[in-house]
Amino acid sequence: MTDIVNNWTRDLRYKPYSEWDIDYKNALSKSVENSKWRTGYHIEPKTGLLNDPNGFSFFNGKWQLFFQYYPFGAVHGLKSWYHLESKDLIHWEENGIALQSDNNYDSHGVYSGSAYPIDEDKLFLFYTGNVRDKDWNRYSFQNGAFMYKDGTIHKFPKPLINQPNETTDHFRDPQIFCYQDQLYMIIGAQKQSDKKGGIFLYKALENDIKNWTLVSELAFSDQELGFMIECPNLIFIEEVPVLLFCPQGISKRIQSYENIYPNMYTVGEAFDPVKAAITKTTNLQNLDEGFDVYATQAFNAPDGRALAISWIGLPEINYPTDKEGYQGLLSLVKELTLQDGKLKQYPVKETIKLREIENSFYESFDAKTNRFELEVSVPANEIVKILLFSNVDKTRYLAFTLDSVNGKVSVDREYAGQRFAQEYGFQREAYVSKNTEIKVNIFADTSVFECFVNEGERVITGRVFPDESQTFIYLHSKRNLSGTIWRLNNQKR
Repeated sequence: MTDIVNNWTRDLRYKPYSEWDIDYKNALSKSVENSKWRTGYHIEPKTGLLNDPNGFSFFNGKWQLFFQYYPFGAVHGLKSWYHLESKDLIHWEENGIALQSDNNYDSHGVYSGSAYPIDEDKLFLFYTGNVRDKDWNRYSFQNGAFMYKDGTIHKFPKPLINQPNETTDHFRDPQIFCYQDQLYMIIGAQKQSDKKGGIFLYKALENDIKNWTLVSELAFSDQELGFMIECPNLIFIEEVPVLLFCPQGISKRIQSYENIYPNMYTVGEAFDPVKAAITKTTNLQNLDEGFDVYATQAFNAPDGRALAISWIGLPEINYPTDKEGYQGLLSLVKELTLQDGKLKQYPVKETIKLREIENSFYESFDAKTNRFELEVSVPANEIVKILLFSNVDKTRYLAFTLDSVNGKVSVDREYAGQRFAQEYGFQREAYVSKNTEIKVNIFADTSVFECFVNEGERVITGRVFPDESQTFIYLHSKRNLSGTIWRLNNQKR
């Protein structure tokens, strides 16, 4: 019997896809299929590693989505883009690998990027090509391709943008967007001058996606933004600019966070493309107060909504599914809105299609399977504790404390199942207004939870890895509060 790889060398990570034999691929598929932690309605890889969502867009009458992918194990290796399509943002059709390393400008990986429909016939794919020489020096190229209505893809023969003198080889993740009928692109970078993180703004001359010119570094904060910025996204909500990005190594004095790297955002007053600036920005905020969200990709959809989807996983973290040959999944699709100048995130309205059976309960409920949405409202001046993923004797569980006295939602996953990333702690907290009602909607799916506080005022997301006995829900309150639970269907059917 063929064993799956657990000791990964560089040569194995960058072994051409064509050289992996069928016996290994079958053994890997079998290992993943047998995992007790496979989800029902979240996107995850058939095998191997899923990380950044890419190319989120609308084209040919369908929602288009890609993710960075390595098929042969739960490691970062020779990356490609995997393609999905949907008519409703909930049920996704898998179309397989779309972009793969096959030329001199992406020889060591098709890295992250974005997409933009050029016309009815072509979707423009904008991505970073990762290249290494024999001494393992890195070269970064920003490449283009067209995807046509029949799904075929044609890569451009040469890069659209080479690494500028202003950055190191850490120069990646182009996001294309349209502002006032002009195409722009922002890209994450490490600046050459001080080895600090930055974002650079480019403009498409005469709106030609093959002709880009550097405007300048994007000005939006006076703070030092760590050693590298990944996955920048600039969207507009009722014309207000919202910048999402991942500042690796940013000081926790600027904004507290507990994960290895944070996913943050800032809201500005206006975007000035001439000066390459977002003016009067808010303090940096965590996009998600939980354990495992990174590399969120957002775009302004043609129906007027600002939509986002996140990688539920983190760089440089090992997860319990690694030994089974897979890792990572994507969040539910969220709509981004602004309320009183603050960003809110909540699953798109289409998510209600997942609901099947509704139950109300008071103190306890056996969900039978951890695939549900739970809604609980806590009145002002009350403290309520919820145990999810619990066994019957309450020795294993994921604990939520909803404290409307102090305006705090706390999550503790220390006893939720197999432990991992312990050096980054087991608890997380999110704050809302004191002495007012707190409402939570928690989406559970076998080995992941997404908690939306006050319809997206705060979001807390994380992975958990329980055993098969942990299907109970317990609700403890002085006022004998009830909860509503919906069993959710399997979007992969």
